[in-house]
Amino acid sequence: MMDFFTNPVGVSTMFSWVLAQLIKVPMEYLRHKRWDWTLLLSAGGMPSSHSTLMTAATASIGMNAGWDSPIFALALAVTGIVVYDATGVRRQAGFHAERINQIARELLHLKKLDETEVSYLREIIGHTPGEAIVGVFFGVAIALAVQWVMVWS
Repeated sequence: MMDFFTNPVGVSTMFSWVLAQLIKVPMEYLRHKRWDWTLLLSAGGMPSSHSTLMTAATASIGMNAGWDSPIFALALAVTGIVVYDATGVRRQAGFHAERINQIARELLHLKKLDETEVSYLREIIGHTPGEAIVGVFFGVAIALAVQWVMVWS
């Protein structure tokens, strides 16, 4: 287990995820003037922790295994899929959840449904392209910082 904490790829990956999740709470406060502590363990929000985690892992793999290594190529491909999914598929699922919840509220208002029959869907499960891009830059910055502290210094 201690080997994990001396591995710059592992440290970059976990540290980037933790920092991205922690930053979401004050970012939410700055944008909407409310503290939302549920963001610590949820998907969505600024920055994209998925993008941050995968980019930090990929950049760290490149710096440690080599930019021409097969594992870096694989990490880059998986990172592309994760970022695309966060801004595409998961974001669209969030839009669908908004519409379904709106329909459920209207049916409740019209008394076509009973309150016990409604279970609302989580609406924010994806990311805007901006949230993903910030996550990518944040991930690279964290990988560089961890590399500097653990390897280059």
